Amino acid sequence: MIRKGMFLSNRYEILEKVGSGGMSDVYKAKCHKLNRFVAIKVLKSEFSEDKNFVTKFRAEAQNAAGLAHPNIVSVYDVGVDRGMYYIVMELIEGITLKQYIARKKRLSVKEAVSISIQVAQGIECAHNNNIIHRDIKPQNVIISRDGKVKVADFGIARATSVNTHTTNAMGSVHYISPEQASNGKVDEKSDIYSLGITMFEMLTGHVPFDGDSTVTIALQHIQKQVPRLSEELPNIPLSVEKIVLKCTQNVPERRYLKISSLIMDLKRALLNPDDDFVKLDEEQKNDTVIVSKEDQITIKNAAGKEEKLRASEDADSEKSPFDDEEPPSTLEKVLMVLGIGIVLLFLGVAIAMIPKIFLDGGENNRNLEIETTTLDPTLAIVPNLYELSEEDARTALHNNALGIKYQYDYDDNVEKGFVCAQSEEANAIIEKNSTITVTISNGAERILLPSDIDGKDVEAATLELNNVGFEVEVVYTYSSSNIGTVLSHDPDGKVELSKGTVITLTVSRGKEANTEGISLATVPSVAGKSRSNAESALKNAGFRIGEVKEVYSEVAQAGTVIRMTVKPGVRLPYGSKVGMVVSLGSENPETETFEEVTSAEEVTTVEETSAQATYSASYTFSLEDMLDANGEHLTSGAIAIYVDGKKVSVDPAYSRLETWPGDYTYTVIENYSGTANLQLYVNNAVIVDTQIELK
Repeated sequence: MIRKGMFLSNRYEILEKVGSGGMSDVYKAKCHKLNRFVAIKVLKSEFSEDKNFVTKFRAEAQNAAGLAHPNIVSVYDVGVDRGMYYIVMELIEGITLKQYIARKKRLSVKEAVSISIQVAQGIECAHNNNIIHRDIKPQNVIISRDGKVKVADFGIARATSVNTHTTNAMGSVHYISPEQASNGKVDEKSDIYSLGITMFEMLTGHVPFDGDSTVTIALQHIQKQVPRLSEELPNIPLSVEKIVLKCTQNVPERRYLKISSLIMDLKRALLNPDDDFVKLDEEQKNDTVIVSKEDQITIKNAAGKEEKLRASEDADSEKSPFDDEEPPSTLEKVLMVLGIGIVLLFLGVAIAMIPKIFLDGGENNRNLEIETTTLDPTLAIVPNLYELSEEDARTALHNNALGIKYQYDYDDNVEKGFVCAQSEEANAIIEKNSTITVTISNGAERILLPSDIDGKDVEAATLELNNVGFEVEVVYTYSSSNIGTVLSHDPDGKVELSKGTVITLTVSRGKEANTEGISLATVPSVAGKSRSNAESALKNAGFRIGEVKEVYSEVAQAGTVIRMTVKPGVRLPYGSKVGMVVSLGSENPETETFEEVTSAEEVTTVEETSAQATYSASYTFSLEDMLDANGEHLTSGAIAIYVDGKKVSVDPAYSRLETWPGDYTYTVIENYSGTANLQLYVNNAVIVDTQIELK
């Protein structure tokens, strides 16, 4: 159950429901990975259990994800979480073209043509990628708040390298092309026809054909030519009228053959609407449709799918800019009933003899059937075997002159020993004596939970669990373990679970977190420690050892840390590198000390000696210290050094940061001992502020 505040795949936070269609619900959500709002289409639970619907739903994303165009709603992602299949799409704030027409009653010629151009450009992108939309209608065109027009819902589009053919009459009946309604064969010209009907509606405020039933409307598309716009709109520009007329020709070959040609004429119509430049093929064709036995089987098979599908909202009552495709049940009913009409026309039977259409479950759930007297005696109807026992399934098939073959598989929804699938759909028409393969359920599959999940990387653990059939949900918690390490899982232990069970992984997000959610640790002070002890202290605090530089020092014992490349007390991301400067000892270890060269004759008093003494200390500035206020490394700038607020001279070779040949060790020499404040400025900004001991 989708609810406000829940996360899909630990990434998408559900904010609100914005619409509902025949097969899916649409939600506004926030992607926390990319920090943006998106629309998420979630397949309804009654369809997510049907493999055919799931395949179709995923194909929608695969087709649409390859389309990148300003006039197409973008698809970002597709996934499944806890058995819920979803598609992540661009969120468009706006209304559908259908709603826009309803508000304005009818659009001006200029506005209708401008919208048509943008829709056609989106369709052209799909056609160039061998994708036919199959359901162009105002409900699937979104107008954003800034006036941008986008084509949505490629849910019933199908990638094709040649003209496609299907037994399903896809597309809404008010906008369906004649060939799509009669035999299901569609190509680019079918989308052009539907766009022509959409243009007609924009200009007039209504569709060209309407009626009491989908059958009546669809037959008008097949048998009639769309009325000329001038019959209703006397002042319609000639070019626009002829463009719509050419798009909506009954015979596909008399339409625009390519959408690019339509776009060219639409743009020309904007500039010169009254010019007569659109060429029409006025030759009339009245082709006779011959329906073979194979066609009869096809029509009956389409009817057989009826009881697997459910009707949904009326096509004209959108709830959101993300209206889903009409439920396939309505569309397949159109094809089946049209098949009845074609058969009767071919046989020369009067319309009054069409078999009675009766209702089953109300106006929105019709079950249309052909009287069995039309069935060829060599054919048989496949019964519905779902959830029958083995013996009952055998009897049902034998009664219909059909054979049976068994196979066995796991099924989460059907009790062991009963039918969970059949090779031919219920009510399909096939040859008598054919063999139907029936799948008998072994019950829900039980899988042993892997015992080596804890301690693994979350990605590796997720992959292992998915591969054996489990779903994964991840929750994060602070821990001293490395980021991404699985700490525990629930359920736990050596247990057998049903396939698809959700395993909750508790995963380390590192140590303490700041307000931005970045794991931080405090840098300890290791100055004065031996190198080995310093490295141990840094590692124990959660850091890695960075570059270690060795320099001569007259004051620090060899092997001890003079300073770190990061100030002690600073909080850095867990696992960051911290470098050190380590003493090599004195560069001139044989130099005589002051006491050794001093004789009674050379020194008169202690006071005189103290007055002449100097004190010094060295400090190494590393390039790693050169960070601006945002933590970015500086690469250039003027250098200045101050000791106790007094500016001191800088080696000319180091006066500009971009000329540094390496780290800069600065030696402070003063006539006093004790603590001095040392500051490094780059471009008048304090980069290093530290204290040194003069000895």
